[in-house]
Amino acid sequence: MEAARGACAEQGADVGTPVTVIVPTFNERENVAELVARTAAALAGWDAEILFVDDSTDDTAAEIERVAVDASIPVRVINRTENTNGLGGAVVVGLEAAASDVCIVMDGDLQHPPELLPVLLERHAAGDADVVAASRYIGGGDTSGLGTAVRFGVSRAATWLTRAMFPIRLARSTDPMTGFFLVDRRQLDLTALQPQGFKILLEILARNDLRIAEVPMEFAERRHGTSKASLRQGATFIAHLARLRFGKMSLFALIGVIGAAANLGIMWALTAAGVPYVWAAIIGAEVTIIGNFLLQERFVFADMRTDARALGIRFASSFAFNNVEAALRIPVMALMVETWHISSVLATALSLIVAFFARFLFHSLVVYAPQRRRKGDAAGAEPPTDTAALRVIRAIDAEAMKPGEL
Repeated sequence: MEAARGACAEQGADVGTPVTVIVPTFNERENVAELVARTAAALAGWDAEILFVDDSTDDTAAEIERVAVDASIPVRVINRTENTNGLGGAVVVGLEAAASDVCIVMDGDLQHPPELLPVLLERHAAGDADVVAASRYIGGGDTSGLGTAVRFGVSRAATWLTRAMFPIRLARSTDPMTGFFLVDRRQLDLTALQPQGFKILLEILARNDLRIAEVPMEFAERRHGTSKASLRQGATFIAHLARLRFGKMSLFALIGVIGAAANLGIMWALTAAGVPYVWAAIIGAEVTIIGNFLLQERFVFADMRTDARALGIRFASSFAFNNVEAALRIPVMALMVETWHISSVLATALSLIVAFFARFLFHSLVVYAPQRRRKGDAAGAEPPTDTAALRVIRAIDAEAMKPGEL
C-alpha cells in the first residue's frame, strides 16, 4: 500500500482528499472485521470514513459497532428499519449521509478488493471523470469470482442488454453492472434517483450525464455468506431496466410491427397480381428491411448517427444482418417444432421474440456504435442540425428518464 500511495503522489493525486466508503450490508457479520481492517489499511493517509448502511436480520450492525471501537479510521453504521428499494436504496441513503462528496460504493462480501480503493481515488484525481468504475471486463480485470459459467453468462448478457438500451451514456462503460465504483456526489441529483434492487450504478449513469472512467478489477470469490442474486432479483432488474429506458426499444418495436404489417400487405398485393408466393415473400421481406432501416434512422437512432459510421456502412450492416436473421429464423422455428413438439404458432412467436432482441442488440451495439473521434474534430466540427425528428427523440427520451415510470 505504501507503494500504491507513492504512485498516487507522483501522479498528482491528493492523498488528503476526503472520501466516504459506503458499504451496504445484509447479513454480512463474518466479513465486517476483515473489510474494515483492509479498507483502513488501504486508505491510510487519506481523510476517510467507512459508512455501513445495514439491512440485516442478524447482528451485523452490532458487529460493526464493536469493530468501530478499535478501527484506525472512523466507522459509522445506519441501521435501516425498512429495506426500501433494496441495495440501491441503501446506497442512496449512504450518499445522502456521507461526510464527503467523493464517495466509493463497494459490497460487504469482500468480492470487491479494498486494496483497489487508492487506484479509484488516483484515477479520479486526474480530474476528467465524475464516476470511476471497477470493471471486470477490461484488460487486467477478472471474473472468476462469479463462479459458474451460468453466472458469467447471465452477467455478460445483462451487460450487453444494458449497453444496448443506453448506447450513448454507457459507450465508455464496459461494466455498468459493477457494484464497486467512485462517484462525485456533487454531480448527482440524488432526489431523482429511484433505484430498484442491486444495480445502483446503472441508475446513476442512466439518470445523470456523467464522465466515466474505469480501472480493472479482479472480482474475488465470496468468503462468507451466500449470494443475494435470485430469480426475483433478475426480474427486478429487467423491470427496472424497462422503466429506465423503454422509450427507444418501444419505438424499435413499433417500427417492427409497422414493417410486419407492410410485409403482409406487399405479399397480398403481389400474390393477387399473380406473383408466386415465394417471390412475393422475398420481395416483401426486402422492401420491409429497407423501410425499417429508414424509419429507424430517423426515429429510433437519430441521436446516434453523428458519432456512428457512415450511412452506407450502417445500411450494409443492417441489411446483411436482417437477411441472415430472416434466413435462419424459419429453419430454427422448424427445428423447435420437430424437436420440442410445440405448435408452429408458439414456435413462431418464440422465434420472433428472440429475433426482436437480437436485432435491437445488433443495431444498438454494432450498426450505430459510437466511433472514436479524430483529434481536432471536436473543435472544428459544426454542430448537428436540430431537426424536428431530433426534437421528438429528445422529448421521448426525457419522458422515459423520469423517475418511477413503468
